[in-house]
Amino acid sequence: MNVRHQKWITLGLIAGLSSYIVLGSATPAAAMHIAEGFLPIQWAVFWWVISLPFFVLGLRSVSRITSQHPELKLLLALAGAFTFVLSALKLPSVTGSCSHPTGTGLGTILFGPLTMTVLGSLVLLFQAVLLAHGGLTTLGANLFSMAIVGPFFTYGIYALMKGGNQKFAIFFASALGNLSTYIATSIQLALAFPAASGGILASFIKFAGIFAITQVPLAISEGLLTVLVWNWLQSYGHRELNVLKLIKQEH
Repeated sequence: MNVRHQKWITLGLIAGLSSYIVLGSATPAAAMHIAEGFLPIQWAVFWWVISLPFFVLGLRSVSRITSQHPELKLLLALAGAFTFVLSALKLPSVTGSCSHPTGTGLGTILFGPLTMTVLGSLVLLFQAVLLAHGGLTTLGANLFSMAIVGPFFTYGIYALMKGGNQKFAIFFASALGNLSTYIATSIQLALAFPAASGGILASFIKFAGIFAITQVPLAISEGLLTVLVWNWLQSYGHRELNVLKLIKQEH
């Protein structure tokens, strides 16, 4: 059996085992970001309207990648599976919400933020339907924070830092992208539920402060895990990374 076959067999085993662990141990969840029915209807509709154009542009990006480079389809699936597994590992945080890794950094660095918008949207949809994480009415809000803000912030940080040490850039981009998701969620909750005293700003400070307790260590952990998976890809997915022009010689 050649190295390429071993690589994809290993990938399939990892993805299969991860999915089994998540699905096999799933219990009803209070939320994944923002729970079903938690947002007032006007805010639920607002975030849907804001998010849909990004999703449409993301579909065009995915279509272009799969048509021009069909050999990248399995790597695309890996990025989606990585996001699904990590974002299903949740810890209770703010009432009506929760903290967890997002897993969007890897796919963003590989394929760009628009493609990750589609992958993140599918992950959120499957988790809402299959695992009762989040919900359909709040899907637009959760999509905006995890599948739009997080990936675009990750991409910007990586673009600024990739001229130096690439793995260092991957770590910081993934970790800060994770934190940006929860800053966005805190803003969403503050807008929907302004404090009686201090309004939106006071509410944001309260939500962001509570999130930070669990999210800072989770962001660091996600950054480290993303680098570990990147190291694996450099060993077993060198050809695909070359196609994506992401191979960089470290000095």
